[in-house]
Amino acid sequence: MAGLIEGKPYFCMLCGSSFSDEATLNQHVCKHKPFSCDTCGSSFAVKSTLINHLRVHSGEKPFRCEVCESSFSQRGHLTRHMRMHTGERPFSCEVCGCSFPVKYNLTKHMRVHSGERPYSCSVCAFSFSDKSSLTIHMRIHTGERPYTCEICSSTFVIKSHLNKHMSVHTGEKPFTCETCGSSFTRQAHLRDHVRVHTGEKPYSCGICGSCFSHKLSLNIHMRLHTGENPFPCEICGSSFSQQSALKNHMHIHTQKKPFPCDICESSFAVKSHLTKHKRIHTAKQKQES
Repeated sequence: MAGLIEGKPYFCMLCGSSFSDEATLNQHVCKHKPFSCDTCGSSFAVKSTLINHLRVHSGEKPFRCEVCESSFSQRGHLTRHMRMHTGERPFSCEVCGCSFPVKYNLTKHMRVHSGERPYSCSVCAFSFSDKSSLTIHMRIHTGERPYTCEICSSTFVIKSHLNKHMSVHTGEKPFTCETCGSSFTRQAHLRDHVRVHTGEKPYSCGICGSCFSHKLSLNIHMRLHTGENPFPCEICGSSFSQQSALKNHMHIHTQKKPFPCDICESSFAVKSHLTKHKRIHTAKQKQES
């Protein structure tokens, strides 16, 4: 082993290299990674890191939450989890003041201010501020849908989409309107519904100034200006601005008339035609009375 060099009192016990400070020595030791996993071959600089890693294979989760009994393989994961219960958000943005329970979330957030998008798609050159967004995006190209419903076998790109889908089977509607008591499977649906009561129309057309309570309604409206008809009929080639309009049109080809009149047994392919028809009965009733 090489001797100590003057001014560099910290030396590596594995290779004998000398360093001027302990931090530089620690960085150097990491390059050796003398602790290897017998199962997968991964190597680590510190034995405690190897011990943590081994729990990936053993499934051991010795760190348990006393609030909800969730368990974790590493103490640091439990510490982060506990912030869900305590509400602690120790990592704050110096630009806008937003705070986060995990440092990595702050790192991602800072890219909102910097505009940094370091993760690029190798197929279409889209770039993203975090790696997980790139991973999800790549599934567009690969067709991968890794999350499967155990009840109906529907598959999803994102786990949250599967979680939302499960409410179809359970019938659970946990989001309730405080005004009328209507309940919804998703918070976004409740948020849209509340505008029925408030009259709020936050989505405005930049061309004619029309306002809408839902973004989808604005998107459909914009097709009046652009002339876009993205829903084509595969039988005759007619195209429509809304999927519902295409669905109504298909009744012409199938000769289905799913909208019956409850007064005279006439039936119609389009609901609006039934509505117009019922006015005939309403007018007759007024005349007779």
